[in-house]
Amino acid sequence: MQQAVLEVSGIKKSFGAVRVLNGVKLRVFGGEIHALMGENGAGKSTLMKILAGVYQPDEGEIRVAGEKVRIADPATARGLGINLIYQELSVAPNLSVAENIFMGAEPRNHLGMVNLDQMHRRTEEVLEMLGARFAPDTLASELSIADQQQVEIARALIHKSRVLIMDEPTAALSDRETERLFEVMRRLRDDGIAIIYISHRMAEVRMLADRVSVLRDGTFIGELDRQEATPDAVVKMMVGRELGAFYEHASSRQPGPVRLKVNALHGGRVAPLSMTVRAGEIVGLAGLVGAGRTELARLIFGADKSAGGSIELDGKVVSIRHPADAIRQGIGYVPEDRKGQGLFLQLPSLVNITMNVLRRHSRWCVLKQAELMRITESAIKRLAVKGAGPRGIIGGMSGGNQQKLLFARWLEINPRVLILDEPTRGVDIGAKQEIYKIIHELADAGVAVICISSELPEIIGICDRVLVMREGSLMGELGGDRITQENIMALATYAKAA
Repeated sequence: MQQAVLEVSGIKKSFGAVRVLNGVKLRVFGGEIHALMGENGAGKSTLMKILAGVYQPDEGEIRVAGEKVRIADPATARGLGINLIYQELSVAPNLSVAENIFMGAEPRNHLGMVNLDQMHRRTEEVLEMLGARFAPDTLASELSIADQQQVEIARALIHKSRVLIMDEPTAALSDRETERLFEVMRRLRDDGIAIIYISHRMAEVRMLADRVSVLRDGTFIGELDRQEATPDAVVKMMVGRELGAFYEHASSRQPGPVRLKVNALHGGRVAPLSMTVRAGEIVGLAGLVGAGRTELARLIFGADKSAGGSIELDGKVVSIRHPADAIRQGIGYVPEDRKGQGLFLQLPSLVNITMNVLRRHSRWCVLKQAELMRITESAIKRLAVKGAGPRGIIGGMSGGNQQKLLFARWLEINPRVLILDEPTRGVDIGAKQEIYKIIHELADAGVAVICISSELPEIIGICDRVLVMREGSLMGELGGDRITQENIMALATYAKAA
């Protein structure tokens, strides 16, 4: 029987009175991609930081190639061939690729000087192995996120990795960049490296993973091989419920009159486009990357200037030239990039939730702090936001809780229309279900909801109608039994829907 390159057993870890890991075990073999899955708070990151030498376990055993080891610090982990690539990359932008790869481990000549020729030669070798498209002397600031990720992988290979841990590596990548990364990962696997892959994206795990291990509430639930790791099986292990329970499509809900009407709106890559959304209706916008879905949302919200067309709300033409106009008309927008465009990560929940209604809760330019506190506490309770009170800084919260804070902000304006761009991107399965519940409650209350999502099961599961875009144009509309993955992809890729 093949020996595991890395094996942990009985790992326990507590922070104060909170037990984070409770007897966790994990086996990883050379030449495999091993997915580690679990909801936020399941203990995945804590376990990986123990393997990387950032934390020390309270109890348990770690073996590398059969030998019991103590990983005292990150340098020890690297010496054992264990390298962790964090979701937030640590590339120094003002250094070259070669300097980043060898940072802290520069080769020296007999005089103790950095051997630049050797450093560049070895960098070229590892970049060629990865199929990288940039040179050793390229400044890291000139690289895309995907290329910076390759620099991190190259750094790990220079340290002779036996185990490479990748935490949500595709979170900020396009589809094309993701496929390039997958090619690199498969190449490394074929070279005998063990890859531990942490992701919330079920489709990626199905595509890549040779085996899957699942944690729940700090406990090891089990492991599955490729054939066993169906979405239903993995989700049930993660949260104890079937996948079908996550989509509570309200087929009995009857939409009201037309709430939003878009007439030949166009601008940027969006061609003249017309659509309607009824009160109490969830309309999905589907399409491939670059189809123009986000651009259309930004035109409706006034974030981008339109070149023509009109927008009607409840039968009346409205002028929306700026997001402030949209907000006054009761249109809210949850953007795709919640950290870059939605939230103020260094500010507390109170500010993030109430910023759209400050004028309403002030007098003589003085904010009514007691009212704002009451609003924030009520919103946090209503949406079950965990991890920070009204005064808590939100930067360290989980993705799901940050997303619920964004929803809370728009609920305060009592929206007539709410546009959601990738509403569950980067959040765990449990948080997804909570967000779906919020969306359905909004529709039940009469809000017209537009939902943009690249996850077709999500679009199919929660939407009453689906509009499919391609290259800035509306290609078709699907409703009822015609909302299928096959029909959506047919319209998105030049074929004809059934």
